Amino acid sequence: MVSHALTTLALLALAAVSGPLAQAMGLPLPYLLGPLAGSALVATLAPHRLPPGYKFPQRLRLLFLAIIGLMIGAQVTPALYAEVRQFPLSFAAVTVFVGLAHGIGYAILRHIGGYDTTTALYASTPGGLYESIAMGEAAGADMNRLMIQQFLRIVVVVTALPLGLSLWIGEPVGSAGGMTLARADVPWSDLPLILAAGLGGLALGHLLRLPAGQMTGPMALAALLSLTGWLGFDIPQWLVNLAQMVIGTALGMRFTGLSRALLLRGAGLSLLSVGAMLALGAALALALHHATGEAVDVLMISLAPGGVTEMALVALSLQANPAFVTLHHVYRILLTVVLLGLLTRLRRRTG
Repeated sequence: MVSHALTTLALLALAAVSGPLAQAMGLPLPYLLGPLAGSALVATLAPHRLPPGYKFPQRLRLLFLAIIGLMIGAQVTPALYAEVRQFPLSFAAVTVFVGLAHGIGYAILRHIGGYDTTTALYASTPGGLYESIAMGEAAGADMNRLMIQQFLRIVVVVTALPLGLSLWIGEPVGSAGGMTLARADVPWSDLPLILAAGLGGLALGHLLRLPAGQMTGPMALAALLSLTGWLGFDIPQWLVNLAQMVIGTALGMRFTGLSRALLLRGAGLSLLSVGAMLALGAALALALHHATGEAVDVLMISLAPGGVTEMALVALSLQANPAFVTLHHVYRILLTVVLLGLLTRLRRRTG
C-alpha cells in the first residue's frame, strides 16, 4: 500500500535525524538508540497518525540484521584461538549466569511486578529476544508486558553498561567513543558480495534454526569465510549506520498502542531486574578474573544480558578481541533459548 510505504519512508527520515542527534549527545549505539527512541515516541504518542494496520516491513529489518551479523562474524579470526584456554571457565560462568539471571528476573517480575507466571517466565529471559516473544505468544503470555520487558532489557544494557564503564575508565567507550567494527573506505564494488553473503547467511540461519538466526546465520557464514581464508570483506560504515537506523526504527514501532503508564511501570521493573542481572555478572566477572587473569571489564561485557553489537564495540575500546565477547553472547543466546524450550515442554507436560 502507498500509505504504508510513505509511512516507512517518513520513519526512516526521522531516523536519519535522530541518529546523528543521539551521536552528538554522546549516547552509546546512537544510530540504534536514536531511531528507536524517535519511532517509539511516534508509536506511543501519535499512533493515530499511522495508517490502519501499519507494521514496519520485516523483510527490510531482516536484511539489515544480516549486515550487522556479517560485520561481527568477520572479526572471528585464527588469532581468536590464542584465548581458547579461557573458554571452558568463561563459558561455564555464562551457563551459571543464564540460569541464575533468569531465576532472578522471574522472581522480580512475578513477585514485585505482579505478572502472571507465564508472562514472567518469558519476559525475564536474559537473551533470545525473538524466541522469547514467539514462545511466550504461543504459551498465552501478556504480549504487551512481554515485549516491553524484552525490549527494555536490551535498551537498559546497551545504555547503562557503556555509560558505567565510561565513568569507571574516565573516557567514552564503545560507539560513544568512536569505536566501530566497520570501515569507511570500502569500495562500492563490494556491495554485491556483501548482499550475497547477507542473503546466504539468512538462509543458513533459517536452515539450521539458529537462535536469533537472522543475525547469527550471517555471522556464522562470515566467521567461516574469515577462518578458512576463502573470502574476506569489510562492511562500509555508512551501511552499518543505515542498518542500525532500520533496526532501531523497527524496534521502536513495536511499542505502537502501548500506554505510557504500562511503559513507565515496565521501565521501573526493567531497571530493577537488569540491575540485578548486571550485579550478578559483575560478581561472576570478579571470580573469573582471579581464575583466568582476564580483565574484569572484558569479562563483564561478555556476561552482559544483551546488546551483542554494542558490547563488541566496547571490547574494541578496551583493546579486547570483539569476537571473544561476541562468542560468549552467542552462547548466552543459544543456552537461553534451549533452556526456555525445555521449560516450555515441561510446562506442557505438567499443565
